[in-house]
Amino acid sequence: MTDFDPAYAGTWIIDPAHSRFGFAVKHAMVSKVRGAFHDVAGTVTVGEGGASDAHVEITVQAASVSTGNEQRDAHLRTGDFFEADTYPEITFVSTGIDEVGDDAFIVLGDLTIKQTTKHVSIPLELTGIGRDADGKLRAGFEGTRRIDRREFGLEWQVPLDAGGVLVSERITLEFELSLIHLEGDDAPSA
Repeated sequence: MTDFDPAYAGTWIIDPAHSRFGFAVKHAMVSKVRGAFHDVAGTVTVGEGGASDAHVEITVQAASVSTGNEQRDAHLRTGDFFEADTYPEITFVSTGIDEVGDDAFIVLGDLTIKQTTKHVSIPLELTGIGRDADGKLRAGFEGTRRIDRREFGLEWQVPLDAGGVLVSERITLEFELSLIHLEGDDAPSA
């Protein structure tokens, strides 16, 4: 297991400019469509106990979904999918974090989409910790998790004449995270 450096305790924030909260879904049973959410905020609070003493909270603005196709993005914001006007936020709140190997973690928590909450586990790999050009301490994580979109009320579908469906029911969530440790004047007051 990774030795925890007490200097890593405290609050970390997601750097949205250097992070990606994406997804991949099979289209017409033959190819993948990838997309991402571009308005994301979140914190990771790490206690003196390291990963086992950490808490994650992430908020994604559903209307920020982008697949590179304006017509498809507009459809994803409607009631057929995210219903972003009614349910503007997608949230994740951790309930526990397990260190399962060197630089490998399982983040357990509650994912809420369209006011439907499901307990999920998300495997993440620590890809590095270091100081950037401005002297800020950063940590990188990557991971993926497959979910069934229907469990969150994302039911829209078109059957294909040749069999199968237009949009796969299982989607892959993709996470590439850059976290910044709040230090000195940036750190929250106790």
